[in-house]
Amino acid sequence: MAAGMLNRGVLTFRLQCQLVSRSPSLTQVREKKRWMRAYTFIMAKKLQLEGPPPPKPRWQQPNWDYHSEVQAFSSRLHENFSLELLKTAFVNPCYVQAEQERRKQLDVDSETTALVLKDNLQLSKKGEGLTKSILTDWCRASFPSLPHEGVECIVGHLSSLSVVTYVARNLGIEDLTMSAEFPVPDEVLNSTFMAVIGALEESSGAERAAFFLRDFLLTQLIGKDLFDMWTVVNPMGLLVEELTKRNIPLPEPRLIRSAGASTVLPLYFVGLYSGTKLLGQGPGETLVGAEEEAARVALRKLYGFAENRRPFDFSPQQQHQRTLLQSVSSN
Repeated sequence: MAAGMLNRGVLTFRLQCQLVSRSPSLTQVREKKRWMRAYTFIMAKKLQLEGPPPPKPRWQQPNWDYHSEVQAFSSRLHENFSLELLKTAFVNPCYVQAEQERRKQLDVDSETTALVLKDNLQLSKKGEGLTKSILTDWCRASFPSLPHEGVECIVGHLSSLSVVTYVARNLGIEDLTMSAEFPVPDEVLNSTFMAVIGALEESSGAERAAFFLRDFLLTQLIGKDLFDMWTVVNPMGLLVEELTKRNIPLPEPRLIRSAGASTVLPLYFVGLYSGTKLLGQGPGETLVGAEEEAARVALRKLYGFAENRRPFDFSPQQQHQRTLLQSVSSN
């Protein structure tokens, strides 16, 4: 009995040994190759010495179809552009000049190297004039009490290089702009944006161009203070001038309250009274500074640009449509 069990155990052990010997050999696999560490170190040193590679424009990268991208730009903005005008709006004079010089360097005759491209110079001038006209009329209609200098400062801020290039880059205009340099300079991007406005006006009319400016440029006024755009050196003198025009008694500054007058950081609150009416109050570290701040608060109330004013309503209601149409018809 015991001998039979022993023989059976020997046979089982032999079978297991045969199965193990027939199984494939297992080898250890490293997650990273041995040469990877040295290669990574060399590439990091090269990046540190040479710096990052220069940026490439989108048209030099794979999966790019310029015609489809221009069509997608028009559809994405829900505007009905003429594709030929829109393509012309993206062609800058610097690109045409650089491309002609590059073709001349190939030692080919002038007829072969002739570049049949129209730049966006005329469209840019037309769009710039239309933009300033529409923005000016909107500011005058929205802030009728604001003087001409204040209107010019607001329009200058909205049509400034920083604001226009910010809007243009977020709309994807930089990727479609044909320029001699990349990244596209701010001046070239600004002229391209104005050319797009001119192309939209010629394609769909001045009304659509006005709505386009309302949606993308006028909305940049949200959260902006009047005197961040309009620098007033003497706010008290301007307040006296405005009150004189309106036959309102001149302002009288009064100290409302103060704190820490004998410390390093004093605080004063000055109120400006016209008779018994409080025009505005403002804080300051000195009495003169508090008086100037109170004058600015009073001017904001007079011009309808106070901090607690009703938010801008950019929805396409009938009233706002009339304002925009009046500005367009005045052109």
